[in-house]
Amino acid sequence: MKAVRVWLMAARPATLPAAVAPVAVGVACAHAVGGFRAGPAAAALVGALLLQIAANFANDVFDFEKGADRADRLGPPRAVQSGLVSPAAMRRALLVTIAAALAIGVYLAAVAGWPVVALGLASIAAAVAYTGGPFPLGYHGLGDLMVMLFFGFAAVCGTTFVQVGAVPPLAIFAAIPVGALATAILVVNNLRDRLGDAAAGKRTLAVRLGAGGARGEYALLVALAYAVPVACAALYRDPILAAPLLTLPWGARLSAAIRRRDGAALNPCLPATARLLLAHSLLWALAIALAGAGGTPA
Repeated sequence: MKAVRVWLMAARPATLPAAVAPVAVGVACAHAVGGFRAGPAAAALVGALLLQIAANFANDVFDFEKGADRADRLGPPRAVQSGLVSPAAMRRALLVTIAAALAIGVYLAAVAGWPVVALGLASIAAAVAYTGGPFPLGYHGLGDLMVMLFFGFAAVCGTTFVQVGAVPPLAIFAAIPVGALATAILVVNNLRDRLGDAAAGKRTLAVRLGAGGARGEYALLVALAYAVPVACAALYRDPILAAPLLTLPWGARLSAAIRRRDGAALNPCLPATARLLLAHSLLWALAIALAGAGGTPA
């Protein structure tokens, strides 16, 4: 049981809403254009979860090896940094998780064709290259962009594509709030860790922009997550698409907390932002499915 708890900690369950949310929205987009398919939808969900866990395993081992995870880190303990898992064991777990994701990808490629192969390989590469490889993206300030691209556009549009064989305009619009809030999770993490990251040579966007810039980025991302549903409600002429506004007070409270807090005091804001992402996205998905907006704006 201790081993199970250790590996569960390494998988970081608090981050998994970032994998579930885009799939839920992508499924809703497929339903809106009359193309929902249970098999590809379920496979997309499992694949997204595996890729998120793979990214977490990669971050755990590569951040430790690069010196970004030290004994004085402000965030929750990491498995390798804490000595609970050896770097070699974490690398093996990473490879097993990637292999499982590839197996899901084989099925999805058989269902939806070669674009899924390209997207899947790019997603795996991004999961590892965030902190690993010769040019770790997170160490060069590109992590925020990668999260927006892969947890927003790639995940939502990819989930829709494997069901309907196309990417309707609705899916592109729908991906923006999901990617924005997923990126906001990373912003909290990097804002909290910016001093230690700078000392380790990890030049995240929070390190480059400073505390004020990172807090401004968080507020902008949260605002974007609510502006897009309002715009879509007007564009598709259906007020139900503004349903995510029900979570606006939550988003406003989190933005205020980010402005006030720093260091370890930001720790509760990270899982809270992940929960906001999930709640916002489930409302967004429900609204899209009920609106029946189809693939073309009114």
